[in-house]
Amino acid sequence: MRGPVRWVLWDVKDTLLKVRRSVGEQYHREAERAGLHLLPAQVESAFRQAYLQHSHLYPNYGTAQGMNGQVWWTHLVKNVFSQCGVQDPAVLDTLASNLYKNFCGPENWEVFPDSGSVLKSCSALGVKQGVVSNFDSRLEGVLRGCGLLTHFSFLLTSEEAGVGKPDVAIFTQALKKCAVPAKNVAHVGDHYVNDYLASRSLGIRGYLLDRQGHQRHLDVPPQHRLQSLDELPARLQQETD
Repeated sequence: MRGPVRWVLWDVKDTLLKVRRSVGEQYHREAERAGLHLLPAQVESAFRQAYLQHSHLYPNYGTAQGMNGQVWWTHLVKNVFSQCGVQDPAVLDTLASNLYKNFCGPENWEVFPDSGSVLKSCSALGVKQGVVSNFDSRLEGVLRGCGLLTHFSFLLTSEEAGVGKPDVAIFTQALKKCAVPAKNVAHVGDHYVNDYLASRSLGIRGYLLDRQGHQRHLDVPPQHRLQSLDELPARLQQETD
């Protein structure tokens, strides 16, 4: 018996909320507002390429190279539209500034229907809650705008931590904030490596959220899988490993 769960740590993107429309679509809409006529598929392709490149060259928002989230995203947006043939520096500056602001609040994010209810249920059980997310400094504003911020005792972003999942160092920092043994902490996320394997490697009770039932990882037993967040409160009251 491992004792009761006293903390639940949460991933955010694709666990509690998701991007309302594809990034390519939102970038395309912003381009249209600037009077540019680009194909949505072209913008989406350019974004994917730029994102992979920036993530490789400047991981975790370039914190190790003295960058921050805003600088990182500004460079990325300019790269995207430069690939699409936009050369005017003033236009690129406007696009980068507007798109960064667009993702600061709730307008471009959609909360999953089960998120609010499970956060309330966990609080009703007397469980404290925190966030461990590969997100930048905009996370607090996003969660506040989406009505979720008050459920959390702390937010730990990879930008703040200086390291991102699946590096266990970010979970180690989170455990220090919890001030309880790992065995009394659960973590919920949708990514097999970043969330499930990384958290469980430290003895945290990792749960893999698989809303569509598409993740076929044979080493994840049924009691560690969630198809809906509504399943979590009952799991937390069970003494299963």
